[in-house]
Amino acid sequence: MRLIAFDFDGTLSDSEMTVLLAERAGVADEVAEITERAMNDEISYAESLYQRAALLEGLPEADVDDAFDEVRIRPGAAALIERLRAAGHHVAILTGGFERGVEAALEREGVSVDTIVANRLPQSGGRLTGDAEGPLIEGTKDDALESLAADVGVPMADTVAIGDGANDLPMLEVAGLSVGFVPKPAVRSSCDAVVASMPRLGRVLEGYRVLRADDETR
Repeated sequence: MRLIAFDFDGTLSDSEMTVLLAERAGVADEVAEITERAMNDEISYAESLYQRAALLEGLPEADVDDAFDEVRIRPGAAALIERLRAAGHHVAILTGGFERGVEAALEREGVSVDTIVANRLPQSGGRLTGDAEGPLIEGTKDDALESLAADVGVPMADTVAIGDGANDLPMLEVAGLSVGFVPKPAVRSSCDAVVASMPRLGRVLEGYRVLRADDETR
């Protein structure tokens, strides 16, 4: 068994949850500006998430549900997850995004994973409070990967991490195999392989003997 850890926004999904929420709250431009500052390392990821969550304060639960209902996983992602689990691997999603959006996207495709480590947007009185909470705000994905590997009894050498952005770097650097999914330039050098589609990722995992070519779900 191996531990396969996926990032979500930008990797398993091309949806950006904060963008979908911000559009409904009428703060898309402000959220985009904060995101850009974080990508340029002008502010930390944690600070950027707290600032974006604050802008969403008061968004009604119905709008939150509508936003999360728009989250989609990439073509071929569901089939690849099924292959990995059928092969006996522990499949996890480690994301700074939001648990409800991840769960909604997986449920829509009729697929599940073994572990989801994600953040949350608390509600009170049917509206977002403007706060954010969860293990991957201040916490980093290397710690999350190492903790999960210990919990499921998988050596770090047998872990696989797939991600695209700067906040994925910690887990990409400690994983036994690191794969960049259309990675940002600063991330590419830390990747053992780079892919641009889920079918291609499947072939790469075959090449590294994580999957066999003849175990594809049909």
